[in-house]
Formats: sequence, structure tokens, C-alpha cells
Amino acid sequence: MLLLVLMGSLLSACGGSSTTTNPPKDEPKNTEPAKTEEPAKENTAQTPKDGGTITLGTFSDIVSVNPLYVSDTSSGDAEILIFSSLYDLDRQANVVVEPWSLAAEPPQISEDLKTYTVKLKPEAKWSDGQPVTADDLIFTINTVRNPEVGSPGISQFEHVESVTKIDGHTVQIKLKQVFAPFLYSLRLKPVPYHILKDVPITELKKHPYGSKPEQTVTNGPWKWTEWKQKQYLSFDADPNYWGAKKPHIQKVIYKIYADQNTEVQALIKGDVDSVSAIPVTQLAAVQARDNLNVILAPGPLYEYMGFNFNKMNFDNKESFFAGQKTRQAIAHALNRQGMVDNILKGTGKLMNSPFLPGSWADPAETAVVYNYDVELAKKLLAEDGWKASTEGGILEKNGVKFSFELQYNTGNSRREQVAAVIQQNLKDIGIEVKPRGVDFAAWQEQNIVPGKFQAILAAWSLNDPDPNAESILSSKFFPPNQNSGWYKNEKLDQLWVKGYSVADQNERKKVYAEIGKEITTDLPYVFMYQYGTPQGLNPRVKYAEEDRPEPGLAYGYMFRMINWWVE
Repeated sequence: MLLLVLMGSLLSACGGSSTTTNPPKDEPKNTEPAKTEEPAKENTAQTPKDGGTITLGTFSDIVSVNPLYVSDTSSGDAEILIFSSLYDLDRQANVVVEPWSLAAEPPQISEDLKTYTVKLKPEAKWSDGQPVTADDLIFTINTVRNPEVGSPGISQFEHVESVTKIDGHTVQIKLKQVFAPFLYSLRLKPVPYHILKDVPITELKKHPYGSKPEQTVTNGPWKWTEWKQKQYLSFDADPNYWGAKKPHIQKVIYKIYADQNTEVQALIKGDVDSVSAIPVTQLAAVQARDNLNVILAPGPLYEYMGFNFNKMNFDNKESFFAGQKTRQAIAHALNRQGMVDNILKGTGKLMNSPFLPGSWADPAETAVVYNYDVELAKKLLAEDGWKASTEGGILEKNGVKFSFELQYNTGNSRREQVAAVIQQNLKDIGIEVKPRGVDFAAWQEQNIVPGKFQAILAAWSLNDPDPNAESILSSKFFPPNQNSGWYKNEKLDQLWVKGYSVADQNERKKVYAEIGKEITTDLPYVFMYQYGTPQGLNPRVKYAEEDRPEPGLAYGYMFRMINWWVE
């Protein structure tokens, strides 16, 4: 699972309006204008052409492209361009070997589902000419699973017992127990052992690898050549790329805008070729343009309002959200359907648990549903000890007013609007909310990772179809791992383990029904809605039907981009 900007870059935001553009101050070198050559609304694939530049738009800068630490969407976008995965996903989210995958063949899995043998393609190389070897894979897995490293991917490899080198290109991975989602864990992107082997564990995160292009050795179709912070990143096709299938597009520019609205205006003007998250308020305007294509479908994304349970984040040294009835009251006070109808304009659907509606793990009737009910919310707050104060109508308990800060990332117009609705909804029941937008990169590093906030409006992108959410909702993964709200529920801790310790999907489904009931009763989050991120494309971007973007996958707006070309 990735903290998108969903947390920020993550991406998807809807809403806001603006008619002015605000492109980066400096323009990247050697770019080509993203001019529309034909008015067609459909992508008519022709013979692929080599060369040219594609310009992608975003409203959040990267944090680091080091695969050991990527946990936001913008960094993930860049990572996809410059790093090859061990295995990839097809359109149906099956784990497969592609021509650009590092693996030579599907993994060999033992009958007890505890041993995985992986073979690397012998021709795979790093951008400095060194081969990709078993040492790289072993180093990456062992580093990620080391708690001292602080990698967001630790939950994917904590069940590994040993990683053994069979030969220079073959690795055997043994698990301590059955871990049902492990096949998806093998979609990792290795880092170069020969570059990082001597870096002390505690210094890996601050190492220039991943933050300085000239020191970041990669193995993907494009090389990272330039980064002007908060302005743009540049990537050039690697002339020595090892894959049999070479990228058609010569240069990729990742241009960073102040917010989604200026980003969309850049798409309309032709300054960028692709925007992965068009605000809903501008969707109709983009769809009305004959020279732009729009791809829209529900994605593997859900928004949530997250509570922090660490008392150190509150002046009175007690979390406002410690009471279960208080959290339930907040859930009843939020007009979530109104947000879907009026802000998302029907492009989302209500969520009542961390499992996507209609998926095999959807708890359906076992999940508690929090309908919009102001009077019930007030009743629950009173039962939890909150009383009306004499000043301003704000509730208080033990002499402390119920007033908290709600953080979200700046530039995300959807969240700006949703935060305003939350502020008004909770004011109606006597709670003061102070919305605060924070630059995404700073928010990620200073608030999300260390778990320093009172409440957040954020989202998760589900990277694979497995429902295991232990990494974000288990007390094993407190900060700097992904349980940033310091949530602890011993029953849930045990249920997550039970859910992934069997392989039979029918048996797992029963466990996730239990999880759905427990988690929607206890509410570490208010689960808001699943939503889609409308992608806008300039028709000069071409691809064959089998390579079209796939909104059903995380990062699906870059699906099989190695095969795209530009007119």
C-alpha cells in the first residue's frame, strides 16, 4: 500500500477552479512543445515512432526515488520510469513476467507455500554498466525487512526467514510462515548492492542515492538526468538499457505545478501531455475539448479522515479521539454522501471499511455503516463525556475544548473542499476544526512519517488486490512505519495475522468479515469514499490497445508506458 498523496501526490484530487496558469519558473532543457496534431477524441494507434518528448504534469514534488523509501505517488511516478521491477502486474492485476521485468521466469513456489525461488535475467544491467545480480536482490530484501532502516515496505518482508544465493542470478526466499500476499511482495524494485553496501543502515535515508540524479544508479528504460525542486524533473531514454524492448519516447519531463487547477490549465494549453488527476470541477471543461482525451473509472483508491492516538500530539497530553463513541460521533456527523454528490460529482462511492466495494474481501453486511445523523452524533458525544462550554458553543471535557487541527496537502483542490465540509459538519455538533494545508513533501517528512499531527485528510492507493492492511492498521507498524496515527487494537493485530496465514480465499474471506466488523466499530479512520482520478491525455500521446492506461491499477495511468510513443 502506498501513501499517496493520496497523501498528496497521491494523488487524486478533485475540485477547485482557476483560469490562470502558473508554470515552473525554469523550463527543462531540450523539451519539445506538446502540440496537438489532430482533434480526434480517440487514441488511434499507428506505427510506433522513436524519439520525441512527453511532458507529464503533477502538483506535488517528489521526496526520494530510492525504492527503499518511496511512499508517495510523485516519487512513485519517477521510480516507475527509472527502475525495473522484479515482477509486474498485467491489466487484471496478475503477477507476470514482462520483457521489462527483471525476473526471467515466474517464481517456483514450494508446496507448503513457504519457499520462493526467483531467477533474474542475466542480461539485466544497472545504468553504470554493472549487472543486476542475486546480491542486489538479497541486499534489498534484507535491508527493507530491517526495522532500523525505516522502510515503508517492511510489512511485505517481515515474514522472510532467509534469503539465499543459489547462483549469481538465482535467489531462494524462505518464509517463517505462510504469507498469502507474498507473491505481490515480489514486485519489488531492487537497489544496487555495489553502490549502497557500505552505507551504514542509519544513514541510508539521508544518502544522496535517490535525491541526486548524478548519484542515483538505476536499471529502468529511462535515466534520471535533472531535478529542479518544485519545478520539474527530466528523464532521458538510457541508450544502454538492457531490455529487449526499448522505450520509444526519448525524453520524459515531469513538470510540477502549484496546484491541480493550474496543472489542468497547462493541459488545456498544451504545455503538458498528461495529467493523472483532473479535479472534478474542471472535468467537464476538459471533456469538452475536442483535442483532449479523458480516461475515467473507479480506481483502487480511498480517502479517509485519520485520527491520531498519540497523546504527545495534544496540548493536554490526551488524544481527543481516545473515546470510541467520540470517533463514532464524528463519523455520523460527516455528510459523506453529500461530499460524493457535490464535490466528487458522483465519481466516487461511499466506503465503510478499508476494503474496496465489490472486492472479495468486502465485508458488506458485517461492516458498521455510519449514516449522516447529527442528533445521534450529539448523543454519542454526550455519552463520552463531552459537554457544552460557555464560550462559542464548543464542547469541552475536563476543562479542555474540543478543537483540533486537520491537515491535508496543499494544491489538492478536492481535499480543500472536503476539509471545509468537515469543518462545518463538526461545527454543527460543537467541535472546532482548524484545516491546515501543508506542502506535500514537507508534510510527508515532518508529519506523516513521524506521526506528528492531530488528524489528517489523506488517502491510500492499494497497490495490489490483496486486502491485507496490517502495515497501516497494526500496532506492529507504528511510526516511522505506515501506522502514522499510532492506532492500537490487539484484536485486530491478531486478525490481520490470521487473515494472511492461510491461502484459501474462502477461509480468508471469513476472517476479513470479522476484521470489517471490528474495524468499522472501533474506527481508527472515518472511511470516506472510493474515488477515481480522471486522466487527461493529449492525443499526440499514442499507444496500442493492449498498452492503454489502466485506471483499475495503482499507477495505471503509466501502464506499459515503455510501449507508448508521441507524434
